[in-house]
Formats: sequence, structure tokens, C-alpha cells
Amino acid sequence: MAKNLELKIKINSFNKVTQLLNNCNAKYNGLLNQRDVYFEWEKGLLKLRIQNGKNQLIKYIREENSSDRFSNYELLDLEGNNVEEYLSDILPVETVVEKKRELYIYKNTRIHLDTVDRLGNFLELETVVVSDEQDVQAEFNETAELLQLDLSNQIRCSYRDIILEKL
Repeated sequence: MAKNLELKIKINSFNKVTQLLNNCNAKYNGLLNQRDVYFEWEKGLLKLRIQNGKNQLIKYIREENSSDRFSNYELLDLEGNNVEEYLSDILPVETVVEKKRELYIYKNTRIHLDTVDRLGNFLELETVVVSDEQDVQAEFNETAELLQLDLSNQIRCSYRDIILEKL
């Protein structure tokens, strides 16, 4: 299973962050249109991500309330027609999250500038564990500092949880 360290913060505007990303030579990887269909699963989070016409099943296992949000995850590429309909016939759907994501890469950190339907604008960091957790923590902290993030404003749950709370 792959592992990363995550952060999510609600922000009003992407302007300052985009400027800081350009100053630190983060690589812009484009705009992603994402539809995440969350299924009921008692062991963690299970979602179908439909992204720019491709389907991927993503399984997350993480402690939502810990001080550091390390996630274990697995990705499974799916092909075929009507993947969402197929899975929805056999797995109960909890909710659907639709968003536009601008993706930047800085070293081993994915930086997401997300505009989430019904929720607003968010910034996410996902620093991938390559060798050990100490290296990940150092890069994560460096990235957060470069982007001048206030780590006390972290949201320690998924978009799924935020939407389900509003229902």
C-alpha cells in the first residue's frame, strides 16, 4: 500500500498561493475535472474517481482525527462502459463530490487547488512517503512554509464528511 501525509485548508482565493507556487518553481500539471463517488465501506474510505474520462477505484485507510494525517491508499484503474453505474448497483453510494482541481507538483508533494461544488475553495497537500516518515515530514513542513500556510486551520476530514454533515 502507498502512503502519504495530507493536509486540507479552506481558503478564499487561490491568487496568493498560485503566486507562491510560481515563485518556488512548482510544476503545474493542469486542470482535473473530478467526480468522486463514495461508497459505504466500514474499514475506511472507498471511492470511484472519474477524472477527465478515466475511472479509478481508490481505497483509503487513515486515522481522521490524528495530529498528522498519514494515509495508506491503493489505486485500481478500471475500464469499461458505465463503471459508476456498475459499482453503484452492487455498493451503496454515500455521497458524490464534484470538483475542479488545479494540480501542482513540488518535489514529492502534490498540491491541489480545489474548487468543490457546494463547499468552496480548498488547498490540499499530499506528500508521498518515498523513504521514511521523517523525510516526508520535513518536505511537508517545507512546502507548508513556502506556501505560508497556517497549519492550525487544518480540516481533518474528507470532502465526503463535510458534505454528509451538511445533509
